[in-house]
Amino acid sequence: MSTQESESFPVFGLLPKKETGAWSFVGKYPDHDGKGVTIAVLDTGVDPGAPGLKVTSDGRPKIIDIIDATGSGDVDTSSVVEVKDGQITGLTGRTLKIPTDWSNPSGQYHIGVKAAQDLYPKGLKDRMVKERREKLWDRAHRATAANVMQQCSEFDAAHPEPNQEEKLIKEDLMAQAEILLSLEKKYADCCPVYDCVVFHDGQTWRACLDTSERGDLAECPCMAPFREERQYATLSQDDMLNYSFNIYNEGKTLEVVSNAGSHGTHVACIAAGCFPDEPEKNGVAPGAQVVAIKIGDSRLGSMETGAALTRAMIYVMNNKCDLVNYSYGEGSHIPNVGRVCDVLSEAVVKHGVIFVSSAGNNGPALSTVGAPGGTTSSIIGVGAYVSPEMMAAEYSLRERLPGNLYTWSSRGPTQDGALGVCISAPGGAIASVPNWTLRGSQLMNGTSMSSPNACGCVALILSAMKAKALPYTPFSVRQALENTALKVNSLDHFALGHGLVQVEKAFDYLVANADAPELNFRFDVTCANGARGIYLREAHQVQQPKVVNVSVEPVFKDSNLEHSLEGQQEKIEFSMQFSLTCDAPYVSLPSHLQLMNMSRTFSVKVDPRGLSPGDHYAEVCGFDSNDVTRGPLFRLPITILIPEKIMDVEACRMSYSNVSFKPGQIQRHFIEVPQEASWAVLRLKSKTLDSASHFIIQTIQLVPKSVFKTAQYEKFLTLSELATSLHSFPVNGGITLEVVIARWWANLGDVSVDYDITFHGLQPDNRSVNMHAADGVLRLNVKSGLKSEDISPVISLKNHVQPVRPSESKVRCLNQVRDTLPHNRPTYAIELTYNFSRPKPGEIVLDCSLLSNLLYESEFESQLCLLFDSNKQYLAASDAFPNQYNIKVERGDFTAKLQVRHEKKEYLEKLKDLPLSVIHKLPSSISLDIHSNHTHALVAGRKYPAHTVIKGQTCPLFVAPLADEKIPKGVAAGHYLSGTISFAKDEDGKKAGCYVFKYILGPSANRSKTKDKYPFKYTLTDTAKKSKSGNGGKEEKKEKNKEEEFAEAMRDLKISWISKLDDGSSLYDELCQDFDQHLPLHVAYLHSLDTDKNRLQKLKEVIAAAKTVISKIDSQALLLYLGMKTDTRSDAATIKIEMEKQKTSLIDAYVRLGCAQADGLQEYQKGDNVDWPGTNLEELDVTVAEMQKWVDLNDTKALQLSLRHALVHKQYGRALKFLYKQIEDKPSKDLDKRAIELFQCLRWTHCQQHLENWLPLKYPAAFQPF
Repeated sequence: MSTQESESFPVFGLLPKKETGAWSFVGKYPDHDGKGVTIAVLDTGVDPGAPGLKVTSDGRPKIIDIIDATGSGDVDTSSVVEVKDGQITGLTGRTLKIPTDWSNPSGQYHIGVKAAQDLYPKGLKDRMVKERREKLWDRAHRATAANVMQQCSEFDAAHPEPNQEEKLIKEDLMAQAEILLSLEKKYADCCPVYDCVVFHDGQTWRACLDTSERGDLAECPCMAPFREERQYATLSQDDMLNYSFNIYNEGKTLEVVSNAGSHGTHVACIAAGCFPDEPEKNGVAPGAQVVAIKIGDSRLGSMETGAALTRAMIYVMNNKCDLVNYSYGEGSHIPNVGRVCDVLSEAVVKHGVIFVSSAGNNGPALSTVGAPGGTTSSIIGVGAYVSPEMMAAEYSLRERLPGNLYTWSSRGPTQDGALGVCISAPGGAIASVPNWTLRGSQLMNGTSMSSPNACGCVALILSAMKAKALPYTPFSVRQALENTALKVNSLDHFALGHGLVQVEKAFDYLVANADAPELNFRFDVTCANGARGIYLREAHQVQQPKVVNVSVEPVFKDSNLEHSLEGQQEKIEFSMQFSLTCDAPYVSLPSHLQLMNMSRTFSVKVDPRGLSPGDHYAEVCGFDSNDVTRGPLFRLPITILIPEKIMDVEACRMSYSNVSFKPGQIQRHFIEVPQEASWAVLRLKSKTLDSASHFIIQTIQLVPKSVFKTAQYEKFLTLSELATSLHSFPVNGGITLEVVIARWWANLGDVSVDYDITFHGLQPDNRSVNMHAADGVLRLNVKSGLKSEDISPVISLKNHVQPVRPSESKVRCLNQVRDTLPHNRPTYAIELTYNFSRPKPGEIVLDCSLLSNLLYESEFESQLCLLFDSNKQYLAASDAFPNQYNIKVERGDFTAKLQVRHEKKEYLEKLKDLPLSVIHKLPSSISLDIHSNHTHALVAGRKYPAHTVIKGQTCPLFVAPLADEKIPKGVAAGHYLSGTISFAKDEDGKKAGCYVFKYILGPSANRSKTKDKYPFKYTLTDTAKKSKSGNGGKEEKKEKNKEEEFAEAMRDLKISWISKLDDGSSLYDELCQDFDQHLPLHVAYLHSLDTDKNRLQKLKEVIAAAKTVISKIDSQALLLYLGMKTDTRSDAATIKIEMEKQKTSLIDAYVRLGCAQADGLQEYQKGDNVDWPGTNLEELDVTVAEMQKWVDLNDTKALQLSLRHALVHKQYGRALKFLYKQIEDKPSKDLDKRAIELFQCLRWTHCQQHLENWLPLKYPAAFQPF
C-alpha cells in the first residue's frame, strides 16, 4: 500500500478548529465548550431539523428560539370566525374541520392565508415549481392538448366542406387548442396555498397551517410559538421545508418562520453544531445554544433590511444574548454612521453583547471592507484564512500549499483610516445545510464562514470566563483577541487584521487581566473630522509631511452603576499613563501621554516623502506604562499609498513585463490618473506555454463619501496559454487608481504575465448631461486632453422615468413588542401609497431616489416597497438597492406601498410628499441625433461624422430634440428618458467612456393619441338631419332662442332621470311623444333597462328597447358614409363625430340585444321561472351576424355578446377565448370564477385546480402587510 493510500482522511480540515486552537482548548477544558453561552445567528434563518442542530453537548436543546425579523413570514390573521357544526370557512374558501381535541374556550379562531412560495427559498421554489409542473400540470396538459388536436383532425376529415354551424364547431375546437397553448406559455405556479388558523387554548396561543390542502386540520401540526415548546414541522415530504410559529398582537399576526436560504444553517453549524456520536464534525462551540433570527427577507431574495436588523437587535438586547454572529454586509458610503449601525452599537456598548461579523468578500483591492463588519468600531470584523489542511480536505488540492488568505477576502482600511479587519479565522467549511436542500452538508466559503468560526472561538472563551465567574466586556474580549492573534508576516495585514485568532492565548490574556481598570471602559481614538486613522492615498496628500492631531478619550461602560456613587467615583479616580510607540521611521510622535477622564490630544507627524511606490502600513500603539506586557490598549492605524506617475507620457501607458505569479500572489499598483482621463484599458498577455491560469482583475478609485463600488471594475478570468485579455473601465481623473492583478489562491503552478494600462480621455463639460425638450438644441463641448482620439458620439436612451407623488401618507406607531426598543422606545413607520399605470407589459424598477443605495449608513431604519396590482395581488418587493430588482409586469394599474421607519416621528413626517421614481425599461433603446453644427440640428441635416480629435482640441456637438413620434407611449411632462452618451469610436471607449444622459420631457404636442377610439359617452343633442338640398349635406343653422335652449335643457334633464327612477318607463313614454327621433332618449332608456337590478325579469323590454335604438339609425346611410374615402364637405369634422356616435350606439344596441336574447335562452333552459324571452337561437345568430358587420367578435365592445353566444351554443372553447380577452383587459375574481366553470364544463380538471389555487392570492381582501 502506498504512503498516499495509507494516510487517513484529514477530517479536521472539513470544519477547521485546530488552526485557532479551538480543538485543543476544548480538549483541555471539556466543560468550557460553549456551555452557558447563547449565540444569536442573524442570517437567512436556521433549520431546526438539520444535522448537528438538535442538542448541545450536554443534551440541552441546541436552538432555543427561532424568529423571522423580516416580516416576510407574517400573515394577517385579524379576521375572526366562530365554529359552526365543527367547521369554519378559511380565506381560501376551503371548509376547515376543527379537530375535537383542540381546546379553545373562546370559540373564536383567527384566520389568514399564506402561499408556500412566500416561505420557500429561491432554490427550493425553483425545484418545487419544476416538480409540481411535471406532476400536476404537464402530464394532464399534454394529454388534454393531444385529445383536442385529435378531435380537430377527426372533424376536418369528417367535414371537408363545413356549413356555417360546423364552422363554429371547428372554431370552437381551434379555440380550445389556442387556449391550451396560451395557458402553457403563461403557466406560473404559486405552489400550495395554505389556510392559517390561530387560537388561544386557555394557556397560550397556537397556530396551524392546513398543509393537507383539504381542510383536514387533524392531519396538520398545531403548534405553540417555538420558544415555548420547541415545536417545528415540515410543510410536505416533497419540499422538506421545516417551519415554526410566533404569534403577536393578540393573535392578529402570525409569523411563519422558514429559511430564506441555506446560508444561515451552515453558519450556525460552524459556530455551534453538535454531533454527539461524531465529535470531529462538531462546530467550534458544540455546547453553546443558538437563537436563530432570520434577517434575510424572502421577498428580496434573502437580502437584509434595516427593519429586520433593528427587530433582531431588539430581541438580542431584551433576551440578553451573549454573542451575535452576522455573516452579512454591504458596501457603505460613509463608515461607522447610520441608524442601523447605531442600534448595533447600542447592543454592544450598553448591553454588553459581543458582535462578530464578516468583513466582506469584495477583495483583493484595498478599502473593500463591507458594513457593518469592517466599518463599525463596536463590531469585530473577521477576514477569511485557508489552511493547508482545509485545502486538502475541502478542496482536494493535489499539491500542499502554505496557509493563505482567500483571494476575495475584503481588505482594509476603511475610508476614514480604520484597519477594517480586526482578526481572521478559517473561511471555509463543509457543514450542515437545511433538509430542503436534500443534502446533509455542503462546502461553503467566504468571510461568512470565518465569522461564525471566530464567533465559536469567542463562545469558548466566554464559556470558560463564565464558569470561572471572571468579568469581561465586549471591549476586553476584543482587546484580548487582537493582542494575542497569530501574526503571519507573509500575509496581507489589510486582510489578516491583527492576526489569526488564538483561543487559549486570548482566554489566558483575559484571565490575567480580569482586574484591569479598563474593563469598564474603552478608548475612543480619533483624528480630525472624527477619522479613526490616518489614510493618505491621493498624490497631493503624500507630497509633503502631514501633522495630525489625535484625540484619546476613555468611554465608560453604560450600566446601572454609571450614575451611582461607585460609578462616579470610578470616573473621578481614573488616571493612566501611556507609552506611545510606532516602528515606522516616517512617523514621529510623543513618547508618553497622561490620560484622565477627558479627551487628551497629541500630534503625530507623518512624512511620506522618500517612500517607495506601493502601500505602507504602521500603527501608533498606546501601552500602559506600568505594564507594557498587556500589549497595546489603543491603536491608531496609519496607511500610506504612494502612487506612481505615468511612465510613457506620450502613449499614457504603464507597462509591466514578465511579472511572475505564484498561487494566491497579488500585484498591486497605485497610479496617479491624469486629470484629463475618462477611461482606461488593461491588457494582459500570458507568457506561459503549458497551462491556463485564473486571475481576479480589480481596479478601484475611492470617491469621497462614496462606496468603493462607485468606481470599481472587477473580473474573474481564465488566461489561456499565450493568450491576451483586454479590459476597459471608466476612471476619474486626478484620483489615485489601484490596479490589482491577483492569482487565484488555488490555481497551482507558477505563471508569468505581461500587462499594461493605457489611459484615454474624451470629456464633456459635465459628467452628467441633462437636456430639456423645451430648450431646443443642446450644445456639448468635448475635449481630448491626453492624446488624439477617434470620436463618434452616440446617445442611447434606455429608460422612461416616471416620478410619482404619494396619493396617501400615514404615520403610525409600531407598538408590537418586536418593534419596541429598550426603555419602551417605540418605532414609527410612515406608509406611502403610490398609483401608476403601464400601457403594455414590460419591466420596471421602483426607486425611492432620496433613500436609495443607503442601508447601514442611512439616517432611516429601513425602506421597503411592495408592489400590487389593481386587485391587491402582491407582485414584488424592492428595498434600499432598487436596481437589484427588475420587476416584470403586465399592462394595467398598479399600487406601490413604501414603508420607512425611524424612532423619531418628526423625521418621518417630513417624508409625507416623498416622490417615487417608476423606471420603465424601454423595449428598445431610443437614439438622439447628434450634429456638427446648430443648423444641421435644426433641420435634421447631416449627422455628426466620425473623425479624430487632436490632443487639447475641443469639439462642439449639437444634440437635436427628440421627435414627438419617437416619444414612448405613457410619457408626460415632468417625466424623463435616461441613458448614456459616449464619445469614443472604438468599442472599449464606448463601453467604459460613457456618461449619464437625461432627456427631460416638456408638454406634449396638442394632438390626439386616441385616433379611432371613442369613449362610450353621449352628448344629448339632436341628430344631424340628412339634407337633399345639394349644399354639401349642411342645412342652414338657425340661432336658438332662450326658450328653445330651455326646452332642450329640460328634455336632457328628464332623460338623465330615466335611469335614476325605480320605473322610468312612464317618463320615457312621455318624452317619446315629443322627441321620438331623439336617439339619446332611446339609448338612455335601453341603458336603464339593461342595468336594472331586475334585469332578468325585463329581458323582453330590453330586447324591444334595443330594437328601437337600431330602428332609429339609418344603417345603410351609415355604411355609405363609413365607406367614403374622403369627405370634402366643409363640416366634415362635425358629420364624422355624429356618424361615429351613431356607429357606437348601433354596436351598443346590438350587443345589449344579443346579450338579452342569450341570457333569456340560458335562463329559460335552466327552468328558473323566467318567462320565455320571445326569441330563439336563430334570432340570436342573426343578431350576432348583424353586429359583425360593424365590429369584430374579438373587439372589447363585443366581448360580452361573443361570450354569451358561445355559451348558448355550448362552445366552451370559444367562450374561454372571449373570456380570457376580458381577463387580459381587466382581471377580476368573477371572471376567473367563470373560467373555472368553463374548465369544469370542458373537464380540464388540472386547469380548474390550478386557477382555484391562485384565487386567494390574486384577489386578497387587503394588501399584504410589510
